[in-house]
Amino acid sequence: MSDMYDIIVVGAGPAGLTSAIYACRAKKNVLVLEANSYGGQIVNTLDIENYPALEHISGFDFATNLYNQTKNLGASIKFEKVVEIKDGSVKEVVTTKNVYKCKAIILATGAENRKLGLSNEDDLVGRGVSYCATCDGAFYKERNVAVVGGGNTAIEDALYLSDICRTVYLIHRRDKFKAEETLIDKLNEKDNIKCIFNSNVTKINASEKLSSIEINGDSTIDVDGLFIAVGRVPENQNFAKVINLNDFGYVIASEDCHTNVAGIFVAGDNRTKLLRQLTTAVGDGAVAATEAIKYINEI
Repeated sequence: MSDMYDIIVVGAGPAGLTSAIYACRAKKNVLVLEANSYGGQIVNTLDIENYPALEHISGFDFATNLYNQTKNLGASIKFEKVVEIKDGSVKEVVTTKNVYKCKAIILATGAENRKLGLSNEDDLVGRGVSYCATCDGAFYKERNVAVVGGGNTAIEDALYLSDICRTVYLIHRRDKFKAEETLIDKLNEKDNIKCIFNSNVTKINASEKLSSIEINGDSTIDVDGLFIAVGRVPENQNFAKVINLNDFGYVIASEDCHTNVAGIFVAGDNRTKLLRQLTTAVGDGAVAATEAIKYINEI
């Protein structure tokens, strides 16, 4: 089967759906392809408090509103996994079911948080386990929390949480942090951050919510929140033959959301960027769609 579209958006998270909204409003024929369910990682957030003009909304409700808005504007949304993209005067997007043709592609596949691999980790997301300190830190005011990781993100998370929480346990599997020295200097100035080196979280204890974590299988720390910052895995592996990626697998692109290939754009957490938040994802979506529209109108 072969269908022709103006723009194909790969990914139905906030960046991808925003791209589709902007493209539809420009009267472009748009197809959104999503391997799993709409919304991306934001659906796991119980309460969004940092999105402008929306004081409180669940991640699920936010994603559903965005999905319905995209559909109502006329975008086609199909749940098919993209396995390959092909460049050319007419571009192709290959899924496990079909081949679709288009004039421009927007890659908005996001990035998955790298997990610890503990048995109940997924079940406790939103009930004590989080992968975003700036998203969820405010829920743990004056409580004890733990951060796992040793890079810049983990240190930044611990510093951020130290201004909100009573005590922050920073757990790292090595004997020293791999973060920038300036961040480590700031860390050393904080009295309520307790560093635990040469250690791994081996168990999460919980009933309805997280209550404590086990370290190295032989000690327990009582905490209400566990923030995991051990890296992210961008969903770009199926594009590597066409698009330039950096050493960590992110699509190389600046704020204009252009890739190295004319007519192929990127939006959201799967591109190189300084901040990965809901607001920056939808911002990317608007930019990528605007650039794709401009590209189509000029060819």
